Amino acid sequence: MKKKLLFLGTGSSAGVPVIGCDCSVCTSDSPFNKRFRPSVLLQYGQENILVDPGPDFRDQALKYKIKHITGTIITHVHYDHIGGLDDLRIFYFIEKKPIHCMLSKASYDEVKLRYFYQFIEHKNHNSKTVKFEYMILPNERGDTDFHGINFKYMTYYQGDMPVLGLRMGNLAYITDIRQYPESIFEDLDGIETLVVSGLRHSSSPVHFSLDEALAFTEKTRAKKVYFNHIDHELDHEITNKSLPDWAKLSYDGQEIEFD
Repeated sequence: MKKKLLFLGTGSSAGVPVIGCDCSVCTSDSPFNKRFRPSVLLQYGQENILVDPGPDFRDQALKYKIKHITGTIITHVHYDHIGGLDDLRIFYFIEKKPIHCMLSKASYDEVKLRYFYQFIEHKNHNSKTVKFEYMILPNERGDTDFHGINFKYMTYYQGDMPVLGLRMGNLAYITDIRQYPESIFEDLDGIETLVVSGLRHSSSPVHFSLDEALAFTEKTRAKKVYFNHIDHELDHEITNKSLPDWAKLSYDGQEIEFD
């Protein structure tokens, strides 16, 4: 079975172009410099696992013709990663069954607070706008099965925000990382492909810079890295020319296969 990761969005929290910005990247005609907010679709045969339903999900679903979602995973609860949670209700209408969602206990508590109306049972009718079934991960790191797919998961931090990292076979998806335990390298041992956030050249208090992401990748010994969560400071073509052969900026619509 072919396994694919489709980049639905590779931009930072503001997306690219950034509202009101006239920089060379934001005004570029290159499609590689048009970036939705960060999200990926894991495709296992007929199974579609959405990672992070961000605020651009409706446009992403229309652009990439997503007609079926098996389940969704939330890495953390910053708006650019959960702002499109309500847009998943269309799949509840179509398939008439709950949408399964895997997340940490911290993320679940925050989702329940922000989307409180999804948890209300209406006394006067038995219909809801959407119904989720939440699978809350019991630990900060471990292995789990989600719709027949084995995931190794780990926790790291972006400021005070706990973030869920994912490993599927020889591929790992590590977004929005800043602080991390050394145990993460045990969890990533043996990976061949890494997707990791590399925001920009300059430093950030809550994200890896490109150089920091490169250094992190070298410690994992991954053979290939794709940077995501990319700010408008980075021009796709210019930046890729400056990177090693094994490292590249990802782009919206890019597909990569993994085992």
